[in-house]
Amino acid sequence: MEYIYAAMILHSAEKDINEENVKSIIEAAGIEADDARIKALIAALEDVDIEEAMETSAMAAAPVAVAPVAEAAAEEEEEEEEEEEEAAEEEAAAGLGALFG
Repeated sequence: MEYIYAAMILHSAEKDINEENVKSIIEAAGIEADDARIKALIAALEDVDIEEAMETSAMAAAPVAVAPVAEAAAEEEEEEEEEEEEAAEEEAAAGLGALFG
């Protein structure tokens, strides 16, 4: 993952994503650079539009992060509605009790 982050840093800094630059970033992070992994990364990124890939992954991650929050809010709303219904039933029962009590 460090190698991908290095490529993203280079892209954000508008620098060339090449073996030398990736290796510099990896070593600056205190990691021993693996030349084979760097070459594989550079080869894999040759035909990739990094800007598009970052936008696509960001758009895909957003709904995943929002879904649990929306689900929790819906559950909370249902619980509140149930509590209100129970309170209304109790009030109705109390009113009937007063009539016949």
